[in-house]
Amino acid sequence: MIMLSTETREKLKRVSTATLCTALFKRGLRNQFIQNVHPLGFKGENMVGPAFTLRYIPAREDLNQLSVFQDRSHPQRKAVEECPPGAVFVVDSRQNARAASAGSILVSRLMVRGVAGIVTDGGFRDSPEIAELAIPAYHQRPSAPTNLTSHQAIEINGPIGCGDAPVFPGDIVVGDGEGVVVIPAHLADEIAEEAIEMTAFEDFVTEKVLEGRSILGLYPPTDEQSKIDFAAWRQKTGR
Repeated sequence: MIMLSTETREKLKRVSTATLCTALFKRGLRNQFIQNVHPLGFKGENMVGPAFTLRYIPAREDLNQLSVFQDRSHPQRKAVEECPPGAVFVVDSRQNARAASAGSILVSRLMVRGVAGIVTDGGFRDSPEIAELAIPAYHQRPSAPTNLTSHQAIEINGPIGCGDAPVFPGDIVVGDGEGVVVIPAHLADEIAEEAIEMTAFEDFVTEKVLEGRSILGLYPPTDEQSKIDFAAWRQKTGR
């Protein structure tokens, strides 16, 4: 697993998933944004961390009675205890929110263990309580039924699909108020650096547009004067 440096983590906390999607698109990566996943109680700071995954398959009734939770090696419970501090717990729930992927107790345990966040393309039960926790959480929609109703936890930390996005263990997961994007681990440093540069330019453009300036020749900066103005803005703002 490629380690995420503190510098890259801090950069990714300061950029939007929209900007990251554009940087990925420039490299031919079109499907890294997890579809139909939304934040619960977003508190203004990006979620950033390497992916640690759990995969569900459709539940088979004879294998998913409540008694399975008495087994200390049950994959869902085991994954919650093994997800490393600083990682993002990503759950492949087959985009099925008819039953919960997890509830507030498991998410609380992840929070206490120092996990950076949790993402599922299914749903959470106890979602109002999860929204109040000090851990970023993303899901499709609230879902009260226990996971055993529809899901069987089957594999820990293997490649998964989450909301139509491929997620490999160790990929860098970033979530903001809009959603979640997955960055291939080997691209994380360069994507983070490019996104910081793009964010500076977009902040400059936004300022000029709010002042009444046309986007033509400014965004993209096809006019030489736009490039000159951006350089002066960066010097003035320290960006």
